[in-house]
Formats: sequence, structure tokens, C-alpha cells
Amino acid sequence: MDHDAEFSDYAAARWRSLVRAGVLLGCDVIEAEDLAQQTLLRCYLKWSHVERAADREAYVARLQLNLLRQSRRRRWWGERATIALPERATADGTARVDDADALRRALGRLSEPQRQAVVLRYYLHFTEQQIAAATGVARGTVKSRLSRALAELAEDPDLAMLQEGRP
Repeated sequence: MDHDAEFSDYAAARWRSLVRAGVLLGCDVIEAEDLAQQTLLRCYLKWSHVERAADREAYVARLQLNLLRQSRRRRWWGERATIALPERATADGTARVDDADALRRALGRLSEPQRQAVVLRYYLHFTEQQIAAATGVARGTVKSRLSRALAELAEDPDLAMLQEGRP
């Protein structure tokens, strides 16, 4: 299989996962799609490095995290528009959207390193070693970040409503 065809298959298989990871890392959908596109472009340009990586998924995740960090450094994030309403919808079919929104808000309150660890572990199902490789920290640091993040999420009021059920 030639370089372009192999990359094309890889990109098609990973697109949705990269976009979802971007959303869970704090991007809106448009920004997450841009981030996924930039990640895949970087993968294409360095495809020989991606192919040789000991853990391809960790390598690509690290690319995505680095690109996200770079984009956040270049932009001013002092003010962001929101469409979130202060009241929760009743059980009219929007509960799933409300739950996803509550999860995104709760993840948004975590520190960036904690959010990255949670997304990589529980959404992308990375091992602690893969997360360490993707984020460039020690495995013990990953465990610490995950532990603290889960403790914060357990205390989050939005997620507590999900555990208790809707009013």
C-alpha cells in the first residue's frame, strides 16, 4: 500500500475520534474539527515518523495536544460567547444533550493537564503509559492527575445532578 492510500485509510478511521477528543478537551465543534484537520495534516507531513512510532495512538495524541496548546497561546481567551441557558430542560428528549453539556462544563473546570489525562484515559482508552508518552510526563504524574481530576469531578454540582437523577 502506498503512502497516500495508507494515510487516507488512517485519517478516515480516526477523524471522528480526533474531533470528539477535541471537544472533550475544551474546543467547540468548529475548533475541534480544525484541530483534527491540523493534527491529520501534521501526521501526513510526518507519516514516516507516525508509522515508526512505538505507539501510534500516543504519538498522534501528543501531536493533537501540542497543536491545541499552540493554538491557545496564540489566541486571547478572555471572553467567549455561550449559548448555555441557566435552566435545565425537562425530560423531553434533550436529556442526552444536557448530560453531554454538563460533562463538557465539568471537564472545562478541570485544569488543562487533568482534562487531558481524563480524556485520554476514559474517552480514548489510553493506558497510563500511553498517556505519559502523549503528554510527556511521568506515569506517576498521570496517576496523580487522574486521581485529583476524578475527585474534582465527583464533587462537581453538574455531575452530581446526573448521579442523583433529574428533578
